[in-house]
Amino acid sequence: MTNTNDAQVRVRFAPSPTGKLHVGGARTAIYNWAFARATGGTFILRIDDTDPTRSTEENTQVILRAMRWLGLDWDEGPEAGGDYGPYFQTERLGLYREAAERLVAEGRAYYCFCTPEQLAADREAAKERNDTFQGYQRTCRDIDASEAQARVDAGEPHTIRIKVPDDRGDVVVRDAVHGEVTFNARELDDFIIFRSDGTPTYNFATVVDDALMGITHVIRGDDHLSNTPRQVIVYEALGAPTPTFAHISMILGADGKKLSKRHGATSVEEYRDAGYLSDAFVNYLALLGWAPDGESTVIPRKRIAREFSLDHVSKNPAIMDPKKLDFINGEYLHAMDDGDFTREILLPELAAAGFDDGNTHDEAWYLLATEAFKPRCTLSRDVVNQARYLYTSDEELAYDEKAVKKWLAKQGARDALEAASEALTTLGEADWNPTAIEEVLDPLPERLGMGKGRVFQPIRVACVGGAASPGIGETLTLLGREHALTRIDQAKSLA
Repeated sequence: MTNTNDAQVRVRFAPSPTGKLHVGGARTAIYNWAFARATGGTFILRIDDTDPTRSTEENTQVILRAMRWLGLDWDEGPEAGGDYGPYFQTERLGLYREAAERLVAEGRAYYCFCTPEQLAADREAAKERNDTFQGYQRTCRDIDASEAQARVDAGEPHTIRIKVPDDRGDVVVRDAVHGEVTFNARELDDFIIFRSDGTPTYNFATVVDDALMGITHVIRGDDHLSNTPRQVIVYEALGAPTPTFAHISMILGADGKKLSKRHGATSVEEYRDAGYLSDAFVNYLALLGWAPDGESTVIPRKRIAREFSLDHVSKNPAIMDPKKLDFINGEYLHAMDDGDFTREILLPELAAAGFDDGNTHDEAWYLLATEAFKPRCTLSRDVVNQARYLYTSDEELAYDEKAVKKWLAKQGARDALEAASEALTTLGEADWNPTAIEEVLDPLPERLGMGKGRVFQPIRVACVGGAASPGIGETLTLLGREHALTRIDQAKSLA
């Protein structure tokens, strides 16, 4: 199976602005973007906003923000423009009406005047007869065209239905993910393409758009697979080439059920706000159903854009694994240049927490903070918890009860604190750095006849409030001489 057909690849992501952009939609967008980039094609963003009760401008902006954060630059669409616009379905209603009326004129569609009551009665009668086909009974299919037009002109309520050819055989969809999928055309009724309120149905509008925009590949969730035979019928009625379909699997939670709020965050912006990096998030979602080699876990965006192939997309459901996402995000954080981490992670997170406006310390201090905290971060916001002890007053420092019990309330802890205080006092402000601090503290375990943990952990708990922190030299340097000595002294009361 190949990635392209004879035409230049044109793909689209067409979200409905009825809510936020969720994980499943984001992965669909990533696959479309990556396929376009890997094939030298065009990636189109189209807003399918024909649901008047749920589509809002606010939701549209949420989707655009999420797409920008994901770094999925679109070639055509809102803000980018293009030769195939408009790119909002509400601005394309005239095109749908024109297409529907052309089908009626060509005898490929017809006006239907059946009322809801009539349709319900027909269905009930079909059930009572035990008919194998219980769809629309084609009541209006053979109404004379002039009579039908006269009734429309007279204002009689009506819909427009597609005319499924009597001799249409099975609809065979050659799906790039699922392979050949066959649908029995005899189970298709003459479905509505235009409602009585003058709006197009989804299966009609999306096909008209895809045909007019020259879409060559439709990559979407497999929940749309059942729509495909009807859409194929519309393509054929319009005389438009049928694109290559690729229906990608659902994303499930660890319990095997459809991903939902009970599994945690579901929208793109929730993950952004939780401290995930865009590149890491795109990397992870790309791997939910696709793999270039079956081994790689960290796959940079450029490699995804270069190597993505529909041949390597699995038809099996993907399982959302938060631990794997965290691991990948941590790998991206740890690989960042220290200067970039300081500018893009440390300073913004400290500012957002209200800790630091970036002018409290000199550049060397912030770089040391990066060196200390970056290896210990999985999410961007972890910086805040790592640095919290630095922005808490000595008097308000909270001590972890378990750490106090384990390290401060033990015999010898007070001796360790007093020895540390005495050693550190020999260092002046000019000498207060990780190397000098470690040099004066390193001899203490042997001098006191205690293990390193029994000496250094009481110092750490005294200065940080807990048993975990970067190296003792970095920890005390960042805290500063005055605060470190004050905290060691006040912790003696707990020892």
